[in-house]
Amino acid sequence: MGVITLENEFPIAVAPSKVFRAYCLEIDTLLPKILPEHIKSCEIIEGNGGPGSIRKITFVEGKELSYAKQKLEAIDEENLTCSFSLIEANVWKDAVEKVTYEHKFVPTPEGGCICKRTSTYYIKGDAAEINNDKINDVYGKKTAGLFKVIEAYFLANPDA
Repeated sequence: MGVITLENEFPIAVAPSKVFRAYCLEIDTLLPKILPEHIKSCEIIEGNGGPGSIRKITFVEGKELSYAKQKLEAIDEENLTCSFSLIEANVWKDAVEKVTYEHKFVPTPEGGCICKRTSTYYIKGDAAEINNDKINDVYGKKTAGLFKVIEAYFLANPDA
């Protein structure tokens, strides 16, 4: 089994505490609300929402990804960090054992934040179709897009 580790930074023009709350604590209710054209539902299917819990995200019909299950690994509200592992999905299931994402939301002088993310892909066998370029081109761009949607939501709803 191989391992691919990537580091990304996503600038967001919203305070880190708000982005952390949305992305790490309230994602189950927020995602379907702000992305109804992509997310059908997001729910905790095992546990109480804390570390060890399992979340299932169901995507609308017609998307390449129909569902994903995540295991919440850690949540640290004081340091604005959270991590979860993608443990099941209908894409790459023969190539990837799991993917672990570690997020840290760091304030910027302008009042926004940078999400620093480390993604670790645990590859089954040689899985030649999984490589750094494909991961960055596809999933890096999707994550950047997700943070831009969260940013737009808070800029349009500053009291949210």
